[in-house]
Amino acid sequence: MKFKQEHLPDKMAIGKLPSQSPLPEANWVLVFGSVKRFKERGFTKALQKRYPSAQIIGCTTSGEITDGGVHDDSVHITAMLWERSSLKFIVKPINSMAQSHALGALIASDLVQDDLKGVFVLSDGLNVNGSELVEGIQEVLPDIPITGGLAGDNANFSQTYLLNNDQVHDRVVIAVGIYGENAVVTSGALGGWKPYGPPRKITRAVKNIVYELDGKPALPLYKMYIGYYANQLPASGLNFPFAIMSEDKSITVIRTLLAVDENDNSLTFAGNVNEGSTVRFLKSDHDMLVNGASDAARQILDKDINLNDKALAICVSCVGRKLVMEEQVSDEVFAVQRLLGVQTGITGFYSNGEICSGEDDGHSLLHNQTMTIAYLSEHMN
Repeated sequence: MKFKQEHLPDKMAIGKLPSQSPLPEANWVLVFGSVKRFKERGFTKALQKRYPSAQIIGCTTSGEITDGGVHDDSVHITAMLWERSSLKFIVKPINSMAQSHALGALIASDLVQDDLKGVFVLSDGLNVNGSELVEGIQEVLPDIPITGGLAGDNANFSQTYLLNNDQVHDRVVIAVGIYGENAVVTSGALGGWKPYGPPRKITRAVKNIVYELDGKPALPLYKMYIGYYANQLPASGLNFPFAIMSEDKSITVIRTLLAVDENDNSLTFAGNVNEGSTVRFLKSDHDMLVNGASDAARQILDKDINLNDKALAICVSCVGRKLVMEEQVSDEVFAVQRLLGVQTGITGFYSNGEICSGEDDGHSLLHNQTMTIAYLSEHMN
């Protein structure tokens, strides 16, 4: 696999790129940028002119990840040429959140093939139940690593967009199947959050909406825990996610708050929170989150990869982590970069939800508040 990357800072228009792209023969181009940049005049035409042979996909973000750190209102372009593997691109509309599971299964059925090595997914970040989407894909494709994320919009929770060649859409899911014996697809995922307060039982919930904790209305209890920050909900909820706990009291998965409803005192999360599960509130700091990112990269190092091969690490991290780390947010990207080495290119974005398998490549989940890394390469020998 060959790749070349280009970065347009916030003041540089897409039309200012050189007329010749660094890898015109690319067959897959990945683009991350802000909502404002995706609406820029001539955005899709400029990309297609520079990469005439490529499938061009991407999404809006809450920050763009590059090997130089984290940027806002920029555009990061990664052009790839997969030389020994084949790719298949699927685009499906999101008709309703209730159909998320069926949509995942439909996408997966279009990707099924004996030599499928992995699936990379980009989705609208607001109109899909990410948990159900991933479960639908994984049920049809067991033991296949699924990575990617839900588009962001700088934590405005207003509208996110997906790029598909000459079109910019909302309410779609784009999936890429990667095939062939030479393809390398693996991943790592870890959070770095610390539980606080007593465990709470989810006593009433419907999928990703929680109505009661320990038999009490959920929203007032949540507000009590976050104190001063209650006046800034739902945005401040990014700093105080839930941990769904396993029977051995370890964190199974993290869930980010997306919305609150004062009328029914409910909390809406970015993924499912099952009735009967045990949850705890979470908090973190800069050092804990950077250590979590490092441990996500170590999960990849523990797998069968060759660090001398050219590879691409697509880092999808949660906007909530960015809000906690503020101006030091690039530190978690540099932590991943140090471990994966100079042969590994870095791209990615801050998201409304992260899709990754982590330690067990055969069991992917929707994560929140987590650094996830999709590691893509090809065996060249």
